[in-house]
Amino acid sequence: MTFYIAPYAPRVIRHMAARNVESARSLALDIRDEGDAYLLSALVPGLKSEDLTIQVLEDTVSVEGEYRREDGEFLLSELPVGPFRRALRLPVALDADKAEAKIEDGVLTLRLPKSESPRPKTIKVSYN
Repeated sequence: MTFYIAPYAPRVIRHMAARNVESARSLALDIRDEGDAYLLSALVPGLKSEDLTIQVLEDTVSVEGEYRREDGEFLLSELPVGPFRRALRLPVALDADKAEAKIEDGVLTLRLPKSESPRPKTIKVSYN
């Protein structure tokens, strides 16, 4: 692909950069139902574990972080920049104590085990 930088390019580049800041505010996800758990995947290139905050509460998972870059003038700016946050409500409650997260090759993978469903309890009735 060939780029032609016209005299009006800085205005075009600023417009593209502003659009990218907006698109970075939400995190695209894939979610799979693995039976006993949900497997969530998201692309997080350049981020480390300390750049992310992940919370699990009942049936909701939220992921937030921020893409940063060096200051300077760019001819083209298409990489995500700025903070993002994504919260999802899943069909069943999650077991937050058993949730696992890892980043490998720029991909965040969350394993979110489903909470044990309440089981009926039989109560014996005594009489005098």
